[in-house]
Amino acid sequence: MPMLSTNPASGQTLHTFATWPMDQTHAVLSQVEHAQAAWAAHTIEQRSHAMRQLAQVFRQYREEYAGLITEEMGKLLKEARAEVDKCALGCEYYADHAQSYLKDEVMASDASRSLVTYQPLAILLCIRRWNFPFWQLIRAAAPAMMAGNAVVLKHASNVPRCALALEQAFQRAGFPANVFRTFMISADQTEAVLADPRIAAVTLTGSSQAGRKVASIAGQHLKKCVLELGGSDPFIVLDDADLETTAKQALFARFQNMGQSCIAAKRFILIDSIADDFIEQVKTLVNAMQSGDPKSEATTIAPMARDDLRTDLQSQVERSLTAGAKLVTGGSAIEMPGFYYHPTILDHVQPGMPAFDEELFGPVAAITRAKNTKEAIQLANRTLFGLGGSVWTQDVVRGEELARQIHAGCTFVNGVVKSDPRLPFGGIKDSGDGRELSYFGIREFVNIKTIWIK
Repeated sequence: MPMLSTNPASGQTLHTFATWPMDQTHAVLSQVEHAQAAWAAHTIEQRSHAMRQLAQVFRQYREEYAGLITEEMGKLLKEARAEVDKCALGCEYYADHAQSYLKDEVMASDASRSLVTYQPLAILLCIRRWNFPFWQLIRAAAPAMMAGNAVVLKHASNVPRCALALEQAFQRAGFPANVFRTFMISADQTEAVLADPRIAAVTLTGSSQAGRKVASIAGQHLKKCVLELGGSDPFIVLDDADLETTAKQALFARFQNMGQSCIAAKRFILIDSIADDFIEQVKTLVNAMQSGDPKSEATTIAPMARDDLRTDLQSQVERSLTAGAKLVTGGSAIEMPGFYYHPTILDHVQPGMPAFDEELFGPVAAITRAKNTKEAIQLANRTLFGLGGSVWTQDVVRGEELARQIHAGCTFVNGVVKSDPRLPFGGIKDSGDGRELSYFGIREFVNIKTIWIK
């Protein structure tokens, strides 16, 4: 099946790409294998230089890449620019820190000398989602390649131009040929590539369902696997929170990238005494949002990435309303070309409703009321997911205490959940396994090797 590049703002197909036959895939994989051996022999200084050049490429071609992201998956142009900027920062971070993260560590033992060294595995297969088509690749590839691995990318089928542009970016930066390659393959072909003995490890950003499938295949072949999957992050507002500030942050936390983010706030758990006031403030902000061309600075409502995603979201909203949730605003598609959906608020959402139990991957905020802080934490943890969460309060000591009680890979106090190259990123439960970023991320795809000398 061909890969289609479709503009979500218009619904028009811009380009069609044929998938590779398997003989081409195997041939390119052989080229990557040879390139990786040479790349691993490069000094860390040489790799750092190449990675800094890649950062400069992202800055130099910022407008080109941002425009491409917006055309292909629909996010606001200003958000796309920010994504490209983050890629540059991520590259520079690992160029600056990889040497210290990978240096040999001398360990005490019964030997005259014993140490731990960090060596590359070989080729990493990156399976990426479409919602942050550049950053999700870079946050995995930058540390893996600084460690001496080569990377092959299997991107989401709806962002083929972004996938090819990423390969071009590495070429523009002067990386050796075939150290990074984009594979134009289908999901079925990906299984065969993952099983190939030349692939040493795999990292996936995607749904929990996709994670289980990839983990199963990787397990059959005893390959390292890191999974960053879906989320249903709680956004807990306590009774002492600054409601005006928190409401503005809630708008960003839920509706950035049109709600199509694993770490977006999805379940808003409000202490009952402040719930009505908070909802009214967020409603006012939501109703002031403007739909239109995502490349326009005046637009604050972008399209969703695909029509089928909008259809699925509508079904979740309708089923939640049937189960007893109350519609505050929105709740339907916007009648205009493209895949637009009204930013939506649902109140009185309870466990057992799709808006509470499932991941809403789109612009819908689910409000659940709690009698007290204890119940708020219980509700926050009543989920199969465990990616991120946040607590909003003027008492930061109390906030930290509650943050420790939330079952998630990260919890923010008075801040919107985000990825940061300096901090580990990943989830627990159905939100995944393993960590990206920081020194934790670069050590996921290395051979942590003990050397013992008598």
